[in-house]
Amino acid sequence: MKIITIIGARPQFIKAAAVSKAIKDYNERKRENTIEEIIIHTGQHFDPNMSSIFFDEMKIPKPNYQLDINSLGHGAMSGRMLEEIENILLEEKPNWVLVYGDTNSTLAGALAASKLHIKVAHVEAGLRSFNMKMPEEVNRILTDRMSTLLLCPSENAVTNLKKEGFDDFTSKVFNIGDVMYDTTLHFSKIAKAPKFEIPGKFILATIHRAENTDDLSRLKEIFTAFTTISKETPIIIPIHPRTKAIIEREKIEISENIHIVEPVGYLEMLYLLKKSSLVFTDSGGLQKEAYFSGKYCITLRDETEWIELIENNVNTLVGASSKRILEAFDETKKIKADYSNAFYGDGDAATKIIKTIVEYT
Repeated sequence: MKIITIIGARPQFIKAAAVSKAIKDYNERKRENTIEEIIIHTGQHFDPNMSSIFFDEMKIPKPNYQLDINSLGHGAMSGRMLEEIENILLEEKPNWVLVYGDTNSTLAGALAASKLHIKVAHVEAGLRSFNMKMPEEVNRILTDRMSTLLLCPSENAVTNLKKEGFDDFTSKVFNIGDVMYDTTLHFSKIAKAPKFEIPGKFILATIHRAENTDDLSRLKEIFTAFTTISKETPIIIPIHPRTKAIIEREKIEISENIHIVEPVGYLEMLYLLKKSSLVFTDSGGLQKEAYFSGKYCITLRDETEWIELIENNVNTLVGASSKRILEAFDETKKIKADYSNAFYGDGDAATKIIKTIVEYT
């Protein structure tokens, strides 16, 4: 059996690491009727610290195809990916195309496979923010509709698909857990300190979503709150290249207690999570990683896909309001959060993914 895996962004590298390992383990057990994995890296994240370092640290097999498609608008990027991926699928003739999450790479891979009548397995299916202004929301909904196997990370994701009538489609829906939990369990044992100096107590923050970076008023509101908070607790921000460029272009003032650093590798991020006292982010993946690491998360968005974290008071939504950010920061000093709930499975999602794909081949 041949599987083509399509990845292009940091969260997808993390998820692919677990599944590639599960394929390797499966092949070692079977020794015949094995799985051949072909990896396509679209190049959506092109910065070495956002891409190649993850392959090195997490021992992901090197991509068989490197497309280097980036720095384009959504239409141009998705269109070029679709064209290139289709050519590869025609040549490789896989049994399955495996896609992750909600990026342009995800949509292009699913669409190329669907047009060629190749089965699609969507890891992290069923997530909904219910905000159609988000490109990611459009990508994930369309990808779900084109997929044969909908591999959900949580029971809420399964419920979303049932509400949308997926029980009446030919797709098969499974709650297999979250592969990011697999990788956190495995790699947290070998997390390593970054090379820069770390304060004794600090907050970890990331900002990269277009809704915050492309809206100058939102970005300024966030940094206004960060300036106030940093007087009490230093903030470390591994900066996304696009966010860095906007901060420099718009000359946004950064407090001396806000430490802007270059993007870090996965092992370093796990270390920072472990040592941090709190997390601010607009990332979907980091919300879960914060939970896995037992850290309260303040999410700089107006909605989130990870509803169970909000409902269980381990995460709070504040948008980009400076006032709400400061209020949430003060509130965390009183909260005694419970991180023991197994919302995302038992750490064996990758094995379940391969087992399910084999069963439905």
